Amino acid sequence: MEALLVSTGVVAISEIGDKTQLLALLLATRFRRPVPIILGIFVATVLNHVVAALAGSWVAATVDPDWLRWGVAALFIAMAGWALIPDKIDEGEVRSFGAHGAFLATAIAFFLAEMGDKTQIATAALAARFETVIPVVIGTTAGMMLADVPAVLCGHAFAHKINPRWVRYAAAVIFALLGATMLMM
Repeated sequence: MEALLVSTGVVAISEIGDKTQLLALLLATRFRRPVPIILGIFVATVLNHVVAALAGSWVAATVDPDWLRWGVAALFIAMAGWALIPDKIDEGEVRSFGAHGAFLATAIAFFLAEMGDKTQIATAALAARFETVIPVVIGTTAGMMLADVPAVLCGHAFAHKINPRWVRYAAAVIFALLGATMLMM
């Protein structure tokens, strides 16, 4: 249960103001069809996070536990710094998928946007930390959906009411605390 809850919280907070949340806003504005966009986000996130969690789980099984602890701690601390950097997205990237429909555009755009993103790396690190795949994937996917579905449903009105700078600070603190916790184990 801890893996599920930590994974959900970490990703939900770090996703606010992230480029994929901005992408969700742009897709909602562009297509004005929330259900296919939400389904596309879900499918892309599950696929991406399964790959990341399996990679993290494999690393946990093959790397010496002491080295793994230091490596995961370093990843979380690095993600704390990364979370402080604002994300930007080019609207032209979204328009290039327009002819394929809202679902396909969203699934492809989100899958590609998550490659190497902090939530994908966090998923791998969480799977390595908790040595489990399914609760981490469920948690990180739930976290993505918690952050991105309101962006889709509320569009630009929702985005203007949240100060992304404070959310980035909160995400940085959480990642730093996770890293520090790993170092103390």
